[in-house]
Amino acid sequence: MPTPVFYRQFERNSHAQGISAHTTTYCPGCGHGLAQKYLAEAIDELGVQDRTVFVSPVGCSVFSYYYFDVGNSQAAHGRAPAVALGHKTANPDSIVICYQGDGDLASIGLAEIISTAQLGIPITIIFINNAIYGMTGGQMAPTTLMGQRTSTTPNGRQPLAGQPLKMAELIAGLDGPVFVERVALFNNKQRIHAKRAIKQALELQVNGTGFAFIEVLAECPLYLGLEPPAAEDWVREQMVPVFPLGVKKDTTATAAFPPIPTPTFDPARLLDAIDAHSDRPPRFAEQFPKHLDPADISIKLAGAGGDGIQTAAMIITHCAINEGFDATDIPSYGPQSRGGTSYADVHVAHDEVLSPAVPHPHVLVAFNALSLAKFGPTVRPGGIVIYDTSIVTGDLPTLAANVRLVPVPLAALAKDVGTEQVKDIVALGALQGATQMFPKDTFLYAIRATLSAKRGQLELDEAAFTVGAEFVEKHHATSGVPR
Repeated sequence: MPTPVFYRQFERNSHAQGISAHTTTYCPGCGHGLAQKYLAEAIDELGVQDRTVFVSPVGCSVFSYYYFDVGNSQAAHGRAPAVALGHKTANPDSIVICYQGDGDLASIGLAEIISTAQLGIPITIIFINNAIYGMTGGQMAPTTLMGQRTSTTPNGRQPLAGQPLKMAELIAGLDGPVFVERVALFNNKQRIHAKRAIKQALELQVNGTGFAFIEVLAECPLYLGLEPPAAEDWVREQMVPVFPLGVKKDTTATAAFPPIPTPTFDPARLLDAIDAHSDRPPRFAEQFPKHLDPADISIKLAGAGGDGIQTAAMIITHCAINEGFDATDIPSYGPQSRGGTSYADVHVAHDEVLSPAVPHPHVLVAFNALSLAKFGPTVRPGGIVIYDTSIVTGDLPTLAANVRLVPVPLAALAKDVGTEQVKDIVALGALQGATQMFPKDTFLYAIRATLSAKRGQLELDEAAFTVGAEFVEKHHATSGVPR
């Protein structure tokens, strides 16, 4: 039957012109078309179109948002259940549907579907099992049959590739789901039953009963190398013996998922919850530090675990935000536990940070020789390199033209203050002195706000910052840098 749940025209094809505006991307005879038709009709019959959120990840269903006139979210490969949980808990009245294929749900998304199913939250999963990776070239899927030829099993699936994964039985064995059924599409009787099962699964969510999972055995004529009628016969004759049809679990008579608390989006309550306030911090900078870059300044801090790199990066980010600019801080903990380099990328933008990565920083703060050797050559021409001469004693790497070197004994200065633990704060002082990115008060305010409760040594931190800034001012003063 016609349903308003589908758009009248599909914008993806030929700009919604001609017959292509009324066709999907699915191949002739593909089971996705029928499954989505039944799903759209169920949404319409239950009157939940305006409440429905359709979650589709990577796979043949990837363009479903062009077809379904409902709320849509595109999920990363296999992560649809995690996205669905976010939707359902943020808006408990929403009707959330995950529509996933076997290469998605039963492979990379296996952990997500298992944990979500065990939780039992009322969402609806429609799982299309066509025994193949249908979108990416016909590779073996977790549900590929034994002996079945695919592009990655040209001689047929063998025992060393494992047995086909029976998802309906696997999900039914968990405590969380209330309804699990496997259906098929190869004849009218099975199609009628599939439509009924899909609607029942959706109805269980509308009623708040619980988690429902429908596995649909579907045809993929393209990668079976068969005409659609022969593909239907293959599903009936080859798939059904391995994946028996029918209800695998039904506890709906006694199940009732507890009401999901409606979250609050009141900013004041959020600030209370994190013990914060809405007062604007004081601003000390008169303008964006355009002497470093007109719109976006990139900084990389690098060293070993325990050097305080991530803390320093966080404070710089707070400085920028407090001054009214956009800023990002991306940590990379990497292999520091094994003695390698750890780093943090920081961007400070006048309007908006477009990418958080820092492949070519304006400023590098290197806490050890390995970090200097690795990232020094990436500093852009005219940039600044601040490095710890307490640690770096050998030859320096080749740097780009006009890169300004600012050697500072960070660890030694920190020890003079009282403990090497504060060398990250010494580095912040050196950064301020060398770049004049923001006034000293900007950094000190951020240090007090972020570290007063964290380390309980605020006086020491402030002294460390002052020592770092004064050392650079005394030994590395450069004309032309605003003070």
